[in-house]
Amino acid sequence: MVPNYHQQQISKGSIPSIPYAWPYDGELVPGKTALLVIDMQTDFCGKSGYVDRMGYDLFTTARAIEPIRRLLDVVRSIPGFTVIYTREGHRPDLSDLPDNKRWRSRQIGAEIGSEGRAGRILVRGEPGWQIVPELMPLPDETIVDKPGKGGFYATSLDMILKNRGITHLILTGITTDVGVQTTMREANDRGYECLILEDCTGATDINNHVAALNMVTMQGGVFGAVSSSDKLIGTLLRLQLEPSSHERTGEFI
Repeated sequence: MVPNYHQQQISKGSIPSIPYAWPYDGELVPGKTALLVIDMQTDFCGKSGYVDRMGYDLFTTARAIEPIRRLLDVVRSIPGFTVIYTREGHRPDLSDLPDNKRWRSRQIGAEIGSEGRAGRILVRGEPGWQIVPELMPLPDETIVDKPGKGGFYATSLDMILKNRGITHLILTGITTDVGVQTTMREANDRGYECLILEDCTGATDINNHVAALNMVTMQGGVFGAVSSSDKLIGTLLRLQLEPSSHERTGEFI
């Protein structure tokens, strides 16, 4: 049986989550935590982009924009809290685009690399490849460009996290069942403690979104835990009002 929030022992520095209060080691430490904003690009959640061209309802992916924006406002106010963005896209010459990926996209009427109303689909530098304006990264925030679904494959994400002493990841973005869950699985295998935020993610099919979140909670949290932006923000505000034990001992930054 998966426990509900009310059955958990929640400390000041932990987030009510399913199936366990996150993080497993008891307290969120901003200096050891990164917020990942995954693939919030026009191609995936904006008009005239890749997902729009495939004919999906944009609400199912764009729903994540406003909760992520609110969360960023809070996270950016906390010293030492790392924010990292990812963007999926391919080189203009498509030399890093696998043949089967290109073939699949052609079958659904949105061939990667072809011209669309937001420029060439999923090609670096094109309008559709850009992060949506509502969530534009700050100049000092890292952007990891990736050719595949996961944030770790063929990127320097793992090195960036390790160099900064990051051990805990909070995942947001789209799509829940593809880019976000692939990144979460990759991170879990590398030993990162992961939390995914339900309202800060979205998929082209709501059933896939729900299924992806349910997979996370299997076996006591096989890939991590699931929570919401409101619950995370509540914990962050408590930590700001009352410094954590880690902050008092110099581990905050």
